[in-house]
Amino acid sequence: MYKKNCLSILLLLLNMLVLSAQERETAEFGEPTDKELQMTSFPEDIEAAAVILFEQGKYFFKQVNNRYIRLYKEVHRKIKVIDAKKFDGATIEIPLLIGKKDEEKLSELKAITHNDKLKKYVSTNDVFNINQSKDIKLTRFTFPDIKDGSILEYKYVIESPFFFNLNGWEFQHNIPTLYSEFLNEIPGNFKYNRVLKGGRKLDIDEASIKKNCFYIEGYTPADCESTIYVMKNIPAFKNESYMLAKSNYLASVEYELKEFLDYSGLNNKFTKTWEDVDDEFKTDKDIGRQLNNNNFLKRNLPENILNISDELNKAKAIYTFIQGHFKWNEKQRLFNDVRVRDAFESKVGNTSEINLALINALQAADLDAKLVLISTRENGLPTFTYPVLTDFNHAIVLLTVNDEKILLDAVEQETPFGIIPFQDLNGKGRVMDFKNGSYWYPLTPHKKNMYYINAQLKASEEGLFTGKINEIQTGYVAIKERKHIKNSNYRDYINQKEKNASIKISNLTIENKTNLEKPLKIDYDIALETELIGDKVYINPYFFNTYFSENPFKSDERNFPINFGYPITTTYLMSIDLEDKYTVEQLPENKTLNLFDNIGQCTVIYTENNGKINIRFSFQLTESNFIADVYPGIKQFFTAMIDFQKQDPILLKKV
Repeated sequence: MYKKNCLSILLLLLNMLVLSAQERETAEFGEPTDKELQMTSFPEDIEAAAVILFEQGKYFFKQVNNRYIRLYKEVHRKIKVIDAKKFDGATIEIPLLIGKKDEEKLSELKAITHNDKLKKYVSTNDVFNINQSKDIKLTRFTFPDIKDGSILEYKYVIESPFFFNLNGWEFQHNIPTLYSEFLNEIPGNFKYNRVLKGGRKLDIDEASIKKNCFYIEGYTPADCESTIYVMKNIPAFKNESYMLAKSNYLASVEYELKEFLDYSGLNNKFTKTWEDVDDEFKTDKDIGRQLNNNNFLKRNLPENILNISDELNKAKAIYTFIQGHFKWNEKQRLFNDVRVRDAFESKVGNTSEINLALINALQAADLDAKLVLISTRENGLPTFTYPVLTDFNHAIVLLTVNDEKILLDAVEQETPFGIIPFQDLNGKGRVMDFKNGSYWYPLTPHKKNMYYINAQLKASEEGLFTGKINEIQTGYVAIKERKHIKNSNYRDYINQKEKNASIKISNLTIENKTNLEKPLKIDYDIALETELIGDKVYINPYFFNTYFSENPFKSDERNFPINFGYPITTTYLMSIDLEDKYTVEQLPENKTLNLFDNIGQCTVIYTENNGKINIRFSFQLTESNFIADVYPGIKQFFTAMIDFQKQDPILLKKV
C-alpha cells in the first residue's frame, strides 16, 4: 500500500512537471506586468544589455476582396532593456518583399516605450520606408526615451501575396529570450517542407486539425493544420571564432512551400526534383540561356590562347584572360540581372556574368566546363535533401581536364587558377550537368597554404640587431596578403608591419604581386631594438606578426563546430649572429606539442653553435573542420602554441 501511494504521488508530480513545462504564456499589448517593469537585471547572462521577455508570431491564410488569397503574419514582441548604454537594438527594421506585380504590405504597426507606468508611442511621422533593393523594402522606426529598465514593445501585421515566403520563425536572437512562440494555421491545400534548425528542442510542439478555418466564397470551407511551437529560456546567440554562418546554427524553424492546390484543382508544385530543376535551367533566360554564348566568346578570345595545344595550359590562359578582362561590380547575382555579352563588352560584371563567361570561354575552346551552384559561407549551408534554389547565391565552375576535376572562380583577381576563394568554401555545390543529371560536389580547399619566414640577424651596435627577412606565402595565405597589399599604399603597408615599436623596416620589395602562379615573396631589411638591462639583453624572437599571434579560442566552452576553411603550415627560421659581442646566458627549452590523431603539430627548436643562435618554429594543421566536442583539445593546443611565442625570450650577456 505504501509503495502504491508513493508511486501515485510520483506520477502526479511528474504529470504536474510536464504540464508546467508545456504551459503557454500570453501577453496583452501595452500592458506589461509589474514583475516585468520591476526587473532590473538578468543574472543568467550578466553581459546581456537586454532580454526579450515575450515574442509571438502567428501566421494564417485569408481571402481578401473576395478574390485573392493572402498570407498574414502577426508579430508581437517585448524587450526589457537592462543596460541602455550597451543596448544597440533601439532601431527596428521590418523587411517587406517587392515582386514584379505585387508586394507585401505592413499594417497595424504600434510601438511603445514603457518607463515604469509612463508610455510613449512611436509616432507615425517617425516611421520610415526605405527601398533597400528592388526586391526588398524596409519599414524602420526607433524607440524614444530608452533608459535602464525600459520595456520596448511593438506589434505589426504583414499581408503577403507570396505563399512561398512563409519563411518560419527565429526563436533565438543576439540577446536572451525568455519566451518565443510561433503559431500557424495552414489550409490543407498548402503543403510545406519544414525543418527545425539549431539543435535546440521545442518546449511545446503541438499539432492539430482546425475545422473550417479557411473560407473562400463559393467553395466548401477547408480545414487547417494548426501548429504551436514554443521555446523557453533561450540563451543569446554569440558568434564564435572560426565558425560558419550564423544561420546554420540559430534556433529556428524554416518552411519551404512544396505544393499548392488551386481553385481549379490544379496541383502547383513548388518544391521540385533536381531532374525538374535541370530541365528548367536549360531554358532559363538568366542562367540557362547565358550558357549558350560559346560562339560569342570564341570570337572574342585571343587567337594565341585558342591555339594552345596542351589543354591544362589552355584552360589556365583562358582563366587568366577572363579574370583580367572583367572588373567585378561588387554585385552578387544568380537568378536575375545576368547578361554575359553586355558584361563582356563593358568589361564590368556581377559574379554570375564573370563565371558564366568563363564557362562559355572554356567550352568554346572544347574544354569540359560545367556550372556549379553554391551558397557562400556568409549565406549559410544549402539544403541537401531537396532542391531549394533560394539557398544558392553564387555560381562557379567545375573544369574537367586530363581526368582531373578543378573548381574555378574568376571573380576575385587575387585568386590563382585551381583555387576557389575562401568565401566559396562552404560544404558542397550542385554541379549542373544537363546531359547526365546534376549532382553534389565537395567544395574542397587548396591544400598547400604556407607562411614561411627566414630571418638573418646579426648584432650591430649596443642592443641593436640588424638583418634581412624573407617571407614566402602560398595558397590562401598569399591570396589574403595580396588583397592586403592591393588595398594599402607602400608606406602604410610598411607601417602595418612595424606594429612592434622595437622594429624598423626599410628596403621592402614585393615579388610576384600579380603573378598568381608563383609564391608571393616579400623581402626587407630590419633593425631590432632589444631590451638592454645592465650587461644583459633580452630578445623575443617572435617580433614579427606570425600567422597566429593571438589565441582565437579563449572561451571556456564551444557550442558550434570549428571551421578554419583550409589547412595551414607555418615555418619560422631565424639565425642570430652574435658577432662576438654577446654570449648566450639562456636559451628557451625545445618543445613539441601534438594535436590528437597527429592532425596538428607545433615544434620549437633552439640551438647555439659558434656564436650563432638558430631558431626553428613550425606549426601545422592538416585538417580544417572540427566538431565542437573536441574544443578543449583545440583550445589547449593553441594556448600552448601562443605561449611558445610569448613566454620564452633569449637572454644574452655582453662580452
